[in-house]
Amino acid sequence: MKQASSSKSAILIHHRQRKVSYDRTLLEMIVHAAWPDCLKIAQKNNAELSTLESVEVSILGTRAMAQVHRDFLNILGATDVITFPYGEILVCAPVATARAREFGNTPTIELALYIIHGLLHLSGHDDIEPAQATAMAAMQQKILDAALARVTGK
Repeated sequence: MKQASSSKSAILIHHRQRKVSYDRTLLEMIVHAAWPDCLKIAQKNNAELSTLESVEVSILGTRAMAQVHRDFLNILGATDVITFPYGEILVCAPVATARAREFGNTPTIELALYIIHGLLHLSGHDDIEPAQATAMAAMQQKILDAALARVTGK
């Protein structure tokens, strides 16, 4: 496999649902701005992301996410994000919208957090234990903040 680059072509985002409204352009800009930070972490950890040619992100609706959740993890219901080690990240737009309200984010920002979360899984991080989850949440927020600063110039 080729070494992943920091170019925009290294991460592809597919918008596969229509019910939830979010700013596709802003989401893509944030994710592309976060990509280099995630790639550096992966290279430091010698993790999957550093060896992948590309990462494909699909933004799904509730039904599609619940199907994948059941088929691959044998868990009923939709979830926020599922990451596969071969470079596929699935995120659920309706779950992001519901959680965005809870955390005071927009659906776009919540989706960006989920994608960054998936990239961190591919970068060698896990969130099974509470301490890991806390560290990973802090890391994804730091990456999001840096990406937003790059995108907005603030």
